[in-house]
Amino acid sequence: MLKNLYDFKKDLNRRGVFFCFSGPVSQELLVEIGATLKQKMRLEETRNSTALRVFSMVVEQAQNIIHYSAEKCPKDNDNPPTENAEELSIGIIAVGYEDQHYFVLCGNRIRNQDIGRLRERLVNLQKMGKDELKKFYKQERRKGPSPGSRGAGLGFIDMAKKASKPIEFDFRKIDGNFSFFSSKTVI
Repeated sequence: MLKNLYDFKKDLNRRGVFFCFSGPVSQELLVEIGATLKQKMRLEETRNSTALRVFSMVVEQAQNIIHYSAEKCPKDNDNPPTENAEELSIGIIAVGYEDQHYFVLCGNRIRNQDIGRLRERLVNLQKMGKDELKKFYKQERRKGPSPGSRGAGLGFIDMAKKASKPIEFDFRKIDGNFSFFSSKTVI
């Protein structure tokens, strides 16, 4: 494992990734990630508007992991999980720079039964232009949360509005119950 870590780092560099986190995601971690990214972009003299959009994408992606990842770990590893124990969701977030654009990669385990609905939503967003996305966002915001949603369901719409290219995504089957959902937003 140790011998491969340097190769892993070189591969991330080759792909333009300058920040990568894999593991349990929490609101507290999100604050720290934001502070780190803000400092890095300030050192690179990135425009404030771009830095805010990158951070916004990271927040939305992390929220998706927190709310929808099917892979969980107990928050308190010193004590066995109880029925009321708070859990942390597991996922991966990476931020990089290629072709003069920042990008945010995100991935987490999801239930296979959720793929169809998620794929349909993302394909529809890919087809919309900026004006359509703005109109759709307002329409969905007025509707409120959909059944089974842990939010207003606006995250992907908001990301699509802020992205400079349509959201890319992929589903990789893990087994009969789960798949790994990956997405990429370009700012």
